[in-house]
Formats: sequence, structure tokens, C-alpha cells
Amino acid sequence: MLNTRRKLLLLLSLLSIQPSLKAAFNFNPNCIKAYEAILSLKAEEAKVLIQKEKQQNPQNGITILLDNYLSYFQLLTSENKAAYENQKDLKASRISDLEKQDKNSPYYLFSQAEIYLQWGLIKGRFGDYFSSAMDLNKAKGLLRENAQKYPDFLPNQKSLALINVIFGSVPSNLKKTLQLVGIKGDSQAGINQLHSLRTQLQKSPYSFYKDEVIFFICYIDIDILHNKNSYSKLISYISGMENGSLLKIYLQGYVSAKTGHNREAIAFLEASANNENSQKFPALSYLLGNAKLNRMDSNAHVYLTKYIQHYKGTNFIKDTYLKLAYFYFLNNDTGKYAYFLKMVKNKGYTNNEKDKQALREANDRAPDPFLLRARLYFDGGDYAKALAQLKDKDVNDFSFFRDKIEFHYRLGRIYEESSQLNEALVNYQKAIYLGKNASYYFAANSALKIAEISEQQKDYKRATYYYNQAISMKDHEYESSIENQAKERLKVVNGK
Repeated sequence: MLNTRRKLLLLLSLLSIQPSLKAAFNFNPNCIKAYEAILSLKAEEAKVLIQKEKQQNPQNGITILLDNYLSYFQLLTSENKAAYENQKDLKASRISDLEKQDKNSPYYLFSQAEIYLQWGLIKGRFGDYFSSAMDLNKAKGLLRENAQKYPDFLPNQKSLALINVIFGSVPSNLKKTLQLVGIKGDSQAGINQLHSLRTQLQKSPYSFYKDEVIFFICYIDIDILHNKNSYSKLISYISGMENGSLLKIYLQGYVSAKTGHNREAIAFLEASANNENSQKFPALSYLLGNAKLNRMDSNAHVYLTKYIQHYKGTNFIKDTYLKLAYFYFLNNDTGKYAYFLKMVKNKGYTNNEKDKQALREANDRAPDPFLLRARLYFDGGDYAKALAQLKDKDVNDFSFFRDKIEFHYRLGRIYEESSQLNEALVNYQKAIYLGKNASYYFAANSALKIAEISEQQKDYKRATYYYNQAISMKDHEYESSIENQAKERLKVVNGK
């Protein structure tokens, strides 16, 4: 009888704890803190919080998603190829673990889609393009299915909008191939969805996703839409992110640098220079080094060197060595200039246009110092100083053919950004006349710029002519980038 009673008590006690062992998705306050720590690039703090959740709620499927977020942001910020190779197989095991969770939760399909999405983005970053496209398309399918089941689940819209932008912004030659297998998107629709969602999230139970949406908006606006007039809007968005977040500092510096607000970029980025975690995010040093070089600061080389020392990825190594070479060139140190030119040729990779261009420049003649300073001041948004380098010059002051073309191109760029459009158009025309058959990008980009100005002025006939001219120029630097931009705008103009 006593034995029976003990067995009954044991059974009741097991039944009483059964609900806590049931697989579930609970984005509780502890998980939200861990997620926010990840987005602030506080990896160690996030790990402690995730481990705490695993101990207290071992069946909470959100911890699987958080583990993947941690991998995603660590790989995104470090670009460590070895770490990527070691971790990429984690995708399959995490998906398998999520499939055992609560099928009746809106997080069931969503969390699986997020893992496919995050690995799709990371694979693209490391050059695994086909696998990246397949993962992104798988994510899109899961998100669509989830949207039908849970139409009011706002996090779903965040990821669908991002995928819409990604698939809508691939180059024309790849877009046709993707469409053959049913993969397509709409960049403008995606960015509109993200802007709308940023507002919706603030008054919802999912408000903690707002910073991630802002992160996506900043990259899309700057890198895909090339919107140089969005500085105030984006900075106001970023200002609401957590203070002390390295991601916030990076976005402030990135948006400032890319929109010609160089002084502001330096102010934001210098705040992170002594942060002990900043070495884990070498892109901060890269941005700060470039911004300081654009201002001709005497310590620009310090931050460019830091990037080389701490970066474990494959991007912008040649570009950084070239910037170091130019730093010493402008400081009349011919020995170090020659040394870093050699490093451009012997170190790094050519996976992106910046590194390809760095190698081309390293193998070309030394730059003209006036043109180089004008270029750097221009990149930093200091158009008055850029113009001061060239305003008393004439094309015949330059001995080399390359420099003659660049002279008119640089003047065109400076005048355009200074809203002196007639002078800009005259110089762009001269750059095209001199350089249309050269291997430099100056003439093709000049044609692209004339077309863009014409489109803004609603002169669609002239815009069409110059977009086509930009496309027709072949065998020059940045050819695919300029051609794709021209083709995309030509579709818009032809639809007017």
C-alpha cells in the first residue's frame, strides 16, 4: 500500500512539472535582453543570458534562434573565414532542433526562416552565392507560409521585406537567371515595407525588433538605393538605439561617412576607438582610418593599420594597404609609399570592386598629388577644399592621359555635389570625350552622372541617351557596377 502511494505521488509530481518540459517558444524578458545584447555586439553578455535561459527553461526554442543570431553577428562583424567554415554546418542541426518545437506557435516557421535567412546573408558575404540564394529562397517560402497562418505576426514582415529588397537588387544579368527558378523581388516595395514596419513595431509587443529594422534600413538606403540625402533621417532613427552599442556607433559612422558628413563620422567613430570590444569589429577602424585620411589627419595611418592587424576576413585588405600607401605618398615618405604599394600587390584578395581597383591603381603610375587630395577631400564631403586643389589648374597642367581625364571627371563630381550643375555637365562631357575608349572608369561614370542629372531634370530623352552611352562603354574599371546601375535606371526612365 505504501509502495502504491509513493508511485502515485511520483506520478503526480512528474505530471506537475510536465508543462515546463514541453517544447515552446517564449521570447521572455531574459531572451529580449540577450537579443538586445547581441545587437549591441556584447557577445559575452549575450552568452551568459542565453545560458541562463537554457538552464531555467531548457525547452524554450527561442534560445536556438538566439544562438544563431550570435553566430550571425559575430561572423558579420569579424568576417573570419575560418570561423565561417567551422560554423556553417550549425545551420542544419539548429533547423532540426527547431522542427521539434511547438508547431502551433508563430515562431515555429519564423525561427526556421530566420536561420535560413541569416545563413543566406552570411554565405553571400563569403562568396557562396548559389547556396546563399537557395537559403534565402527557402526562408522566403517559410515566411510566406507563416504569413498565411499568422497575418498579424509583425516579425514575419521584417524578414519578408528584407528578402524582397535582396532579390530585387541583384544585377540584371543575375536577375534573369534567378527568375527562371522562381526567385524575384522588388527593392522599392521592400524598403517601403521596412519604413512602415519601423513605426508599427514601436506600439506592438515586438518593439524589441525595431533596432534590427533600423540596421536593415540604413544598409539598404546607403548601399542599395545610394541615397546621399537621407543623412538626417537615418541619424534620427539610429539615435534611438542603445547607448554604448558598437552597432549604433558603427551605423552612425557609416551613414555619416557615406553621405559626405566626414567630420560627424570621425566624432562618432572616435567614441569607439578605446572600447575594448572594438577590436572584435575591425570595420570600425577601417571606417575611422578612411574618414581621417579624407580629412588629411596626421594619425589616419594608425586606424588603417589597426584594421590590417585585427581583421581576419578577405575584404578591403588591398584597399587598406593602398590607403596607407597614399597616406605616406602625401606625407612625402617615398620608402613607406613603395612598401605599401608592394603590400597591395602581394596581400589580400580581389573579391570586391574596391580591392580590384586598389590593385589596378597600385600597378599604375603614381597619382597626381593635387588630384589625389581633391579625390580624398571630395570623398569626405569637403567640396570647397576639393575644388581648391583644382580650380587654378588647366587640363594641360597634367602630363599623363589618365590625369587629364580624371581632372575633368573630378571637377564634374565636385561641381555636381556643389549644385553647380552647368559646370558639372561641361566637365563630364569633356571627360567622356577624352576617355570614352580608355580603360579608366571616368568616362563611363561621367555618362551615368549626366543621365542621372537629366533624369532629375525630367529630360528623359537625354537621360536615355546617356544611360545607353554608359552601357555601351566596355572594358573599363567598375564596368559591371556602372552598367547595372544604368540598366536599372533605364527601366525606370522607359516607364515614364
